Formats: sequence, structure tokens, C-alpha cells
Amino acid sequence: MKLYHGSYTKIDKIDLSKCNPNKDFGQGFYATKFRQHAEIWADIVGKKNNAKGFVSEFDYTETGFAKQICKIKHFDKYDEEWLDFVVMNRDKKNDVPMHDYDIVEGPVANDKVQFTLDAYLKGKITKDKFLDMLKHHEETHQICFCTINALQMLDEVDTENDIDYELHLIGEQITEQLMLDFGFNEDKATDLFFSSATFGQLAEKSTGFYLKTWQEIYQLLKKELNQCA
Repeated sequence: MKLYHGSYTKIDKIDLSKCNPNKDFGQGFYATKFRQHAEIWADIVGKKNNAKGFVSEFDYTETGFAKQICKIKHFDKYDEEWLDFVVMNRDKKNDVPMHDYDIVEGPVANDKVQFTLDAYLKGKITKDKFLDMLKHHEETHQICFCTINALQMLDEVDTENDIDYELHLIGEQITEQLMLDFGFNEDKATDLFFSSATFGQLAEKSTGFYLKTWQEIYQLLKKELNQCA
């Protein structure tokens, strides 16, 4: 599984002692399988730290070896067990680890969920009401590596200055956006992007286009397509 971690800088070494306590699954190194979610978080913390933000990528496979040396907990959905676990870990009165799992995976109590969670914690809504409100919540994902043992399961993918890798990521995002915005099928969207002058500039390393966000490249492509229409 590809995992992504958004921060204000590249993660070269994971130091669990610097990870914040009292988060959803306790203190640990958090990542997600959704790159877009990591990009959003990288942008947020980047701005807070006057930086561009950076998404670090890792490979994680839950092999038989991982299961032998790590105690792993999965939450498949927002349910009562997940809620009780998150409330327990978020309780700031608890200054020691509240569970003995090495790895915990499941949904996120993000900003949208946090508002509802606060209402539940203040006794304004019942547990059943809270869970009912989350039935149709968008899919989220996080995985927390809580121990040194767990970190052995992560392999960092070094993508810094890898233009081919960046082109691949940008191409995936732009192709998908063309399909959404214009109703193109995948083949047409792919052909339009890779045959465009915008892609030609992007593929030329000296232009530095590959360092731009995919959204910036997409705006340039739309401008080109409008001029050709």
C-alpha cells in the first residue's frame, strides 16, 4: 500500500517522541492512503510554517512478518468501537499510551467529524445520533505507526527531484480532472494532455514546470485548450 504523509518538510527520519499525543489513535506517526488528503494537510501546515509543504511517500505491506512482530488494529468504519477508542485517546487527562497496538488503521475524525464529535462529548447529542450522522460521511483513512516495531514496516520512497515520478502524479490528477470537467473518457483525456504544448513544457526539466502543483499545470492546459477551440 502506498502511504502519504503531509508536512511542512520532507520526512527523513521518523522520531516518535516528537509526535503529538492525544490524537485519534494515540501518539504516533500518521499517514494516509489518499495522496490528496496528505497534499491538503501539507498545504495547511506549510503555510503555518512559511513553507511550501511536502508530501513524503512510503510503502507499507501488511505481510505475515508484520503480523508476527506487530499488534495491529483495524477499524473498517465509523462505529461505536471506533468512537470509544478515539474518545479514549483524545482525552487529555490521559498522559500515557491508552492501548498497546503497534499499528492502528481506520477512519479519521477530521474537521467535519470533529464538530459532531465535540457535540457528542458535550452531551448535546447521543452516541447513536453521532454514529447515525456519520453513515454517509465521505471515506477517510489514516494509519498510525505507534512503536519502533511498527516503523520497521515502512519503506520510504525517495521521489525528490524525480521528474518522471512527478510527471506521473501530475498526469494522473490532470487526466482525472479533464474527465470530470469535460466528460471525456480516459483515453481522450490522456491523449489531450500528453499531446499538449503544456505537457511539452512540463516534460522539459529546465522549465521547472514539474515543481508546480498539478492545479497550476491544469489551469495552463485549460487556457491552451480554450485557445485551440
